[in-house]
Amino acid sequence: MNHPTPAIVAQGAVRRLPRVALLLFCVAYVLPGLLGREPWKGADMAAFGYMVELARGSTDWLAPQLMGLPPEVDGLLPYWLGAWALQLAPAWFAPDFAARIPFGLLLVLTMLATWWGTYYLALSPKAQPVAFAFGGEALPPDYARAMADGGLLALIACLGLAQLSHETTPALVQLCSSALLFYAFSALPFRTMVPALCGLAGLVGLTLSGAPSMAILLGAGGALVHGLDRARHARQKGLHIGRWVIGIAVLTLLVAVLTTVMDLWHWRIEIPPLQWLPWRNLGRLLLWFTWPAWPLVLWTLWRWRHQIASGELSRHLALPLWFVAVAVGTTLVTTSSDRSLLLALPAMAALAAFALPTLERSVAALIDWFTLLFFTGCAIIIWVVWIAMQTGVPAQPAANVMRLAPGFEASFSFPLFLLAALATLAWGWLVKWRVGRHRAAIWKSLVLPAGGAALSWLLLMTLWLPLLDYARSYVPLVRQVTTIMQHPACVQTYGLSRGQVAALRFYGELELTTSDKPGSCDWLIVNGEQIDRLPPSLNLRRWDYRGRVEHPVDRDVNVLLYKRILAP
Repeated sequence: MNHPTPAIVAQGAVRRLPRVALLLFCVAYVLPGLLGREPWKGADMAAFGYMVELARGSTDWLAPQLMGLPPEVDGLLPYWLGAWALQLAPAWFAPDFAARIPFGLLLVLTMLATWWGTYYLALSPKAQPVAFAFGGEALPPDYARAMADGGLLALIACLGLAQLSHETTPALVQLCSSALLFYAFSALPFRTMVPALCGLAGLVGLTLSGAPSMAILLGAGGALVHGLDRARHARQKGLHIGRWVIGIAVLTLLVAVLTTVMDLWHWRIEIPPLQWLPWRNLGRLLLWFTWPAWPLVLWTLWRWRHQIASGELSRHLALPLWFVAVAVGTTLVTTSSDRSLLLALPAMAALAAFALPTLERSVAALIDWFTLLFFTGCAIIIWVVWIAMQTGVPAQPAANVMRLAPGFEASFSFPLFLLAALATLAWGWLVKWRVGRHRAAIWKSLVLPAGGAALSWLLLMTLWLPLLDYARSYVPLVRQVTTIMQHPACVQTYGLSRGQVAALRFYGELELTTSDKPGSCDWLIVNGEQIDRLPPSLNLRRWDYRGRVEHPVDRDVNVLLYKRILAP
């Protein structure tokens, strides 16, 4: 039995979202976090360190190392992109900004792939709205365009996208590659050359960015969905679809061969123990990281359940569901759960878009009111804390900032203030627009979630940017270290993390060497967490203890400084 589609959409509901407004909206989301900030602690700073080493020619391009340490993520492509950008950038470009340029372009490409992937899925025959008896239903191209707008808005609205999509880490390369692969499988029944190239780029990109197993799973699953696709919109394309199933399978096999040749198979599967705490943390991650997409995804599955239960494949549901299942499954069995879950967001955004034609008015109103209250509250908090940092009033937020970030000195930047003020005014206009005109637009329920997420991110990256740099970068730590050492010619190290090594080299301009290499360095830096595991060759009786330097915000990030008092 063929169940009808649950989408009932009139032509008036697929009115066009102004392209200029959508473009400015995306620009306002992409640029904050790429401009003006320092590399942050952890993976962001560590990845930048490998890029600098490659750009200088200090390490092998096929096996990059930083002080003898290989990257935590086995991918090569992310470090190559940053190194190429450093080599091509003009001398007056800040190195960290130059390294972020290709990653900003990857985020833009992710948005484009999500939009076009959702567009072609919405063109599928089983995704089309109900045909009215006397006409007036939404035309397929207009309906697909409106759904694609909704999918892009759903992607931007996801809370977990903001930080990780603005870092120069392999996670963003993996996100873009999976989005390209998602687009390729979505568009293959309608286009040939561009989806094929994007599919190849997606498979190779995932492989060279540290996720070869996901490339194999997504490629194999996509080929299966594509092969079982029974869409009747073009019967003459049956041979075309079969040919591309074979092509996808061959590409997937070639990727597996490439992974084997380059020795990129490194399994890091870690099943969570059968305890309440780790599973509770995973549940919380799934809830907030993918908000507000996941409630809409559940609504999509419920309202389109008849097509799922009918036994006939609906590719506009099956394809994104496979991408989401692979990413969520990877999240459950890897330690980098948030970066694995990031890859699910484009497909989840597409699924969330298919909830829009079926939303009841009460549900849409609930989404709007919750979003309005939540993001308006976030904006008020950000502004109040910023005012407290500038003036000391209100006293309690100012005291909280000084307690959590001791030593931080607030500064005023008129350009950043102006951007934040304009964004806040735009939010007020958007709220007024939402409750006024275009009430029938199918994408209307995702305008406020996406606008609120973009507003909060922009305010954080303007008003709070000095505070976030102080709290999340290694600059305060390195500044204290260099003040004590006075820029020595050589420094021995032991136990430093990859991010600490990169920061001391980049910010402190220190010449570092590992402690097990002979030399005549006058200073020694030891990771505070490694002091109980020093090797016998490192005799601290030859060194004079000069103090413990802690990051002012993160006390777990600390180093011990020693100066040589005896000849080696």
